[in-house]
Order: sequence, then structure tokens, then C-alpha cells
Amino acid sequence: MPFKLTKLVKKHVFGAVFMVSLVIQGPAVAGVYDDFFAAIKRDNPNTMQSVLARGFDVNTRGPNGEIGLSMALFENSDKVVQVIVAWPKTNVNAINSKGESPLMLAALRGQTDVAQLLLKKGADVNKTGWTPLHYAASSAALPMLRLLIDKHAYIDAESPNGTTPLMMAAMYGTGAAVDFLLQEGADAQLKNQQGLTALQFAQRGERPDAIKSLSNPVRPAPAKPAN
Repeated sequence: MPFKLTKLVKKHVFGAVFMVSLVIQGPAVAGVYDDFFAAIKRDNPNTMQSVLARGFDVNTRGPNGEIGLSMALFENSDKVVQVIVAWPKTNVNAINSKGESPLMLAALRGQTDVAQLLLKKGADVNKTGWTPLHYAASSAALPMLRLLIDKHAYIDAESPNGTTPLMMAAMYGTGAAVDFLLQEGADAQLKNQQGLTALQFAQRGERPDAIKSLSNPVRPAPAKPAN
């Protein structure tokens, strides 16, 4: 800032005009920044729409490096989520500080309506590493699992340590989620980097329904004949 001010002083009148403008614009920018994140906290779609219409970058990160869309999902600010997702310049694949995409957060919370909007905007259903399907399997939200599979989510996707969605469903989900993934062709014999199968995940998690399903896994549903 000192360098810029020194350079401006040499421009005399024009520099003075610019410096006055700088004094006026500085707090305004800060105010819009605060308004953006306040709108998320308060789930205020009108304020959010106004802030974005004034040219504020919707992909701006907060003090802790979090993107606005992820924050809105985390805060359950559903009205603001709708505004942000619909905004043309929103990066729906921006990753938060934990490596999570907005679609992953929607999948974890079983928000199929939000997930559908994100997918229409180009959200990556098969991002590298932990995927939306891992998160959906953890929450055992069957409508979300169906949506992601219908959108060609890779059913045996491996996390950085080789864990699959079926393993996550076995430990954190339900027998119904395990059965669904098995019917869709999930491989129950795969092992993660610790050498654990989905059945062993279920046993460690003490999930009787999942243990029962994985002890006698159902066969994948037969492929539908082509029309």
C-alpha cells in the first residue's frame, strides 16, 4: 500500500481523486464480504442475491478458507444454497478445507434435491479420492445412493486408503444400503490397504444387519435387455 500511495501522489490531481475513491471503496468491499457470509449464516436469500448482483465473487473463501457454498450446506441454509447453486459463476466443484465437494456434503445429508441441482450444474460424481458415493453410503440415504448410481457413480470407487462405498455402508450405514450396493454390483471381496473387507468393516462396527447381508451377499440384479 505505501508504494501505491507514493506512486499516486506523483499524479497530483488524478492521484488525489483516486485516493479519495480508495478510501470510499475499501470499507464498501469489506462490507460486501461481511454481508456475504452473514447471509449464509442467517439463510437470507435476498441479501445473498443482492451481494452477488453487486459483483461479489461467489467463490470467495471465508477466514478459514471455506467456500460459501460448502458453508451454506454445513449451516443447512437451504434458501441461500439455492441462490448460490443457481448463480452462473458458482464453481460447484470447489473443494473445502477437508477435501470435500458440495456434492459430497449434500450426499452425506441426503439432500437429493440439492444434489440434483449440483449435478445439473456439472458437479463431479466421480471425483478423485473420497467420493459422493462414499458419503451417501455412510448416511445410508437410499434415494441419494440411487441418484448417484443413476448418474454413473463408480460403485467400487476407492478412497486414498482403498476403502469402498460398500465398506462405508457396512460400518456406518444399514443393511438396506449394503443390499442396494450389492444388488448394483458392488464387490464384497475387495480389501482396503489394511486388508479389510466390507464384512470385516461390518464386524468392527458391530452392525448385525450389514453382517447378515455380507455373510450371504445377494447377487447383482440382472441387466435390463436393450430395447
